[in-house]
Amino acid sequence: MTQPVENSLSRRTFLKASAQATLSTAIIGGFPTIVPASVLGKNAPSNRINIGAIGTGRISRGHDMPGVWQYDNALIMAVCDLDSKRANEAKTLVNGFYTKKTGKDYDGVRVYTDYRELLNNKDIDAVLVSTPDHWHAPIVIDAVRAGKDVYMQKPASLTIAEGRMMADAVKQSGRIVQVGSQQRSSEQFRYAAELVRNGRIGQLKTVYVGLPGDPAGDEEPQMPVPKNLNYDMWLGTTPEVYYTEKRVHPQSGYDRPGWLRCEQFGAGMITGWGSHHIDCAHWAMNTEHTGPVEIWGKADFPKSGLWDVHGIFRTEALYENGVRMIVSNEIPNGIRFEGTEGWVFVSRGDGSVTASDPVAKQNAAKKLDASDPKLLTSVIGPNETHLTVSKEHHGNWLESVISRKEPIAPAEIGHRSCSACLLHQAAMKLNRKLYWDPKKEQFKNDPEANKMLSRTQRAPYAIKALASNKVR
Repeated sequence: MTQPVENSLSRRTFLKASAQATLSTAIIGGFPTIVPASVLGKNAPSNRINIGAIGTGRISRGHDMPGVWQYDNALIMAVCDLDSKRANEAKTLVNGFYTKKTGKDYDGVRVYTDYRELLNNKDIDAVLVSTPDHWHAPIVIDAVRAGKDVYMQKPASLTIAEGRMMADAVKQSGRIVQVGSQQRSSEQFRYAAELVRNGRIGQLKTVYVGLPGDPAGDEEPQMPVPKNLNYDMWLGTTPEVYYTEKRVHPQSGYDRPGWLRCEQFGAGMITGWGSHHIDCAHWAMNTEHTGPVEIWGKADFPKSGLWDVHGIFRTEALYENGVRMIVSNEIPNGIRFEGTEGWVFVSRGDGSVTASDPVAKQNAAKKLDASDPKLLTSVIGPNETHLTVSKEHHGNWLESVISRKEPIAPAEIGHRSCSACLLHQAAMKLNRKLYWDPKKEQFKNDPEANKMLSRTQRAPYAIKALASNKVR
């Protein structure tokens, strides 16, 4: 059985009331639950958020698990991966971290190879979902139904229909879900959005979004499925296709996995980085709960080879407020807001999430730039629009788990930014103008385009109907 909602809520109420449940970047905890509370002090089990990590590859090891284990009121107590080799390596990684930080031998991490078994563990309060894109929405839906709070990697979903099911399931469950749009927790992205929202560049007219691109690849031979990989479940809702290592992830090391370039599992850079930049563009445009009304564009797609996501592309979108968005891999990586009185450009600068980040640092050197340098010292007044301040994305999620207040990147907003990305992809595929109804979340009078809103899901991994979205 999974953890009842009432048990989870009562624990959250306790956490909120506890004076010792505040966040800290100092690592003091990390002991097994069998250690007496007198030894644990403020990190006693009753004060701690027990977390399970689902998906333990590149992004989990380099970003999500470190993002959580830096806080002393969070404990990664379980890891899960369909590749048992990766799951066991994650156990070693986490145990090693807590051993080093506590100065005592630690062996408190439990290993799972099926996320559903992890969700059935009543001691786990929240989960990290760091899987390939096609598993994001199904796992989040199952997790919130099981009463778990969730930090999920972006993009929010593989399809718009899936994303709507996910966002609705989260709303119905009352769980805290943070989408990994961590640029919202970077000061320069928030400040750029505030400058735009408060009219520092006049009336916003055009937004330019620059994304990295992905190269095509060669044909890859069929290979035996490694004994340590549950390949059928890894494919999940998507069609059965032969195994080859470059379709999945490296069997040695944690370099950038090949599935990122396969349309079966994601849309490529339009959702991979687009979910970050378009999300922050929406933040500045004040269009976080809607989307474009017209989308058009074109793209080059590989004519052969295993990797088949878009290559060179340029797409455009028009929003109801008259703002035009242009998205392309031929634009400098970042977001440029152009208004009637100037422009502001924002990017990650020389920052990256992982060592295998595809964006060269020299191609995005400036974090913040403007048509007039004075714009960058402009003070947002007390009576002007101030956006949510988050110093660190995982920490913001943990704060929300305690307070039960909405995090900086909630599920509905993540769904809307992902939807916008998928609309751009649809325009690439159909190579014509599309007309979108953001309220109905359907294309207008376009059956061909509307078929792209969902995909047939393979049994037994299909997402259950929304009618079942009640937390157990």
